[in-house]
Order: sequence, then C-alpha cells, then structure tokens
Amino acid sequence: MQETVLPLGKLPPDFTATLLKHAPILDTRVLLGPGVGLDCAVIDMGETCLVMKSDPITFVTEDIGWYAVQICSNDIATTGATPRWFLTTLLLPEGKTTPDMVTRINEQVFQACRDKGISVVGGHTEITYGLERPILMGTMIGEVRKADLITPQGARPGDSLLLTKSIPLEGAAIAAKEFPHHLAGMLDQQDIQRAADFIRTPGISVLRDAQLAVQAGRVTAMHDPTEGGLAAALWELAEASGHDLVINKNAIPIDALSEQICRAFDLNPLSTIASGALLLAVKTQDAQTICNHLSQAGIPCTVIGQVEAGQKRAWLKTDGKREVLLRPERDDITRLYEQSA
Repeated sequence: MQETVLPLGKLPPDFTATLLKHAPILDTRVLLGPGVGLDCAVIDMGETCLVMKSDPITFVTEDIGWYAVQICSNDIATTGATPRWFLTTLLLPEGKTTPDMVTRINEQVFQACRDKGISVVGGHTEITYGLERPILMGTMIGEVRKADLITPQGARPGDSLLLTKSIPLEGAAIAAKEFPHHLAGMLDQQDIQRAADFIRTPGISVLRDAQLAVQAGRVTAMHDPTEGGLAAALWELAEASGHDLVINKNAIPIDALSEQICRAFDLNPLSTIASGALLLAVKTQDAQTICNHLSQAGIPCTVIGQVEAGQKRAWLKTDGKREVLLRPERDDITRLYEQSA
C-alpha cells in the first residue's frame, strides 16, 4: 500500500494537532507551548515574559532577509510584546551562491532589525545540497510585562472582531512579484508593480497596528493571518479561544486590486496568504475607539464580526444566513508553485 504524500504548504491542521499532543513540556515556566492557532511560545520570567517565534520564508525569493524580520515580528506583536532579539538560519543553493548574494541577504536582515530596534544575536549560514533557491528561517524573541500579555486564548463571547487594512495583500504581492508573466494582458504594468509593492505599501508589518490597538482599548486576542489567509486565521483563533467566530461576509475588506489578481489566478481571497492584515478580538465597548485610533494613524480598521459561545468553529454570515466557513487545508497560493514546477 502506497503511503500518502502530503501536499505543498503547511501541514494539515488536524495532523499538526495530533503531532503536537506529544510535544514534551517539562518546564513549569512555559505559559504557552505549541498548538494550532498558538503562533508564539511564552516563557514566564517573573514580572516579564519572553515570547518566541520561528518561521521560514519559502514563498518569496526577493528581499527574503527583510521579509523574515517582518513576518517573525508580526507574530511577536500579536502577544503585545516588543521584538528584541533575532536569530537566522540561512540555507543557500549549491552552485548558485555568490558572496554578493550572502552579503545582500544578511544586510537586508541587519537593516530591517535596525529599523525596528531589534538585535541580531546569532544564527547559522551554509550552502546546502538540493536547493534551487535560498531558504531563510528566523527565530524572534520578544519581551512583555506579564500583566500586558495577550494570547489567542483570551477572546471571549461578546467580543468584537476587527481586521486592519485589507486582504490578501501579501498573496497579491507574491503573485505579482513571482508570476508577473501570468498577469500580462490582464493588468497593466503599473498595477502589477503596485501590487508587488504591497509588501511595503501599505506593508506586511502589523507591529504598529498591534501597538496602536492596545494603546486605544481592551484587546483580548490578536492573530496574524498568514498561510491559509483570513479563513485559516479565523479557524485557528476559534480553536485557540474555544469559541465560535461569526463573520459578516460583506464587512470583510478585500482590496480591489488584490481581488483582481486572485481572480486571474483563480485564488480565493479568504484563503490566500494575508500578512499585512491584523485580526483582533476586542471588548465591544472599545471596538469603535480602537478603529478610530488606527484610522487616524493611517491604518484602516473594520469591525467584521463577533465572538460567540459555541464549538470552536468559524462561521460566515451573508444576508442574515450563516454557514460554516470552509477551513483551508493549505494556502491557495501553493497551487501557483505547483503549476510552475
């Protein structure tokens, strides 16, 4: 009998959950360990907590050093922590690596960390057999006062759900950067370049989004929609919090150009990688204040739904009717890489 081969992208969530049940947690200072929807580990250090995150950069080839810092600091930001320290593991392709390539990637990391006040404290670099392109894995460590810690487990029935910026900015940018030839004839070159630039404008970082939100009101949980897009993020937050999330489909802010690109590649905007948007659960009384505070800072913010007591599911509501939101097994954008292989 032939063994099942897993598809490109993150592991299926049920398989991941089964694996993580066996992860040993031997130190009583671990406040938050591995789990579906739990993007950061949290270690109790007394009055403060250390927050830790590891992530690889696999869907992009350009600016991967800069990209790694943004992606890792996003997850640290969702806990209310400040990113402090960064380590990298850089794997480079045999027969293609030049000193200029190595220098360029490292300087991207260094400059991105300087911009955010993060210290680069270690890592590893090697040329590796079997690679076609560079792969960069980052580990970010942040710090937060224990009293200010926010985790995905904090969302409660009655909370409002907010989304900053729009979706799927990252997916549109990756498609425009990595597969511009497919868009030729459908979009003009100016729009293709504008989509590619979504990485920096409005940007995939949500560090400022998170910092402004917690200044303005009571935030109970935050989540960064990465692989699997907003749909996966909603399911992960529902599972982590133990409650249902009910989303008004018509309230979801979908960028018009991103939607055009999704249509061109037959991608679902809800299940396409969406860094740049921040999903928040907040006390309903503070929802509008937080939205206004973010908007005044140039970061659009929309109320898209609410947290309800239930069975850890994500629901999509349209014209008063609700149905269970389809949970993506993997990110839609992985199909572009399979088709180009």
